[in-house]
Amino acid sequence: MDGKTERLARMIGESGNIVFFGGAGVSTESGVPDFRSKDGLYNQHDVRFDEYEPEYLLSRECLLYDPKVFFEFYRQKLDTRNVKPNAAHKALAELERRGKLRAVVTQNIDGLHQKAGSKNVFEIHGSTERNYCMRCGKKYPPDFIYDSPDPVPRCACGGVVRCDVTLYGESLPEDAVDRAIDAISRADMLIIGGTSLRVYPAASFISYFRGKYTAVINREPLDLGLEGDGYVQINAPIGEVLSQIL
Repeated sequence: MDGKTERLARMIGESGNIVFFGGAGVSTESGVPDFRSKDGLYNQHDVRFDEYEPEYLLSRECLLYDPKVFFEFYRQKLDTRNVKPNAAHKALAELERRGKLRAVVTQNIDGLHQKAGSKNVFEIHGSTERNYCMRCGKKYPPDFIYDSPDPVPRCACGGVVRCDVTLYGESLPEDAVDRAIDAISRADMLIIGGTSLRVYPAASFISYFRGKYTAVINREPLDLGLEGDGYVQINAPIGEVLSQIL
């Protein structure tokens, strides 16, 4: 291990209440495209979707007024049922098993943290693993939308069955947000990884941290305005870094 990785290992060793705050970069190592990079979901060109603004395709407005377009995009671009957790997901789950990591706060909607074995996960943008009827509230399994023969999946009551994902134009899930902020505010170490910290209000959650150590593990440098013994930044794949430490 190099000096920064050894420093991170020491921080983790001295901490007993770590929270991980992560974004799309955690899942890209599993082959899931992120949204804003040059190779991300918003920069993939598909003739069917070129006429729409990227944010519109994952908005409440699109779901309500262009449901066929919404669900076609959803089925083509957000099907992660066969995607497997990567080294980063597995390392974080192992840190939880060892009693070091107390919570994962994720902006991702793919459920890969839970598939890797993490138990205390706060999904502040929801999850494609859950679906429900917009009319009666009946819950449906993950496969329902993908396997529905109808362009717009419907419940037995006739209502549209949608994913339990926070779309543009919707508020974040209150319970997940409250629990995430509480976990961050109580943590003695915060690890930030796989995120540009450009998506708000989620990015603002790290401001609640008052603990001793802050670590950034991210391919691209982040400027948090921090320095000193309580801070380390490593610009490398998360799975690679955490696997070395474990």
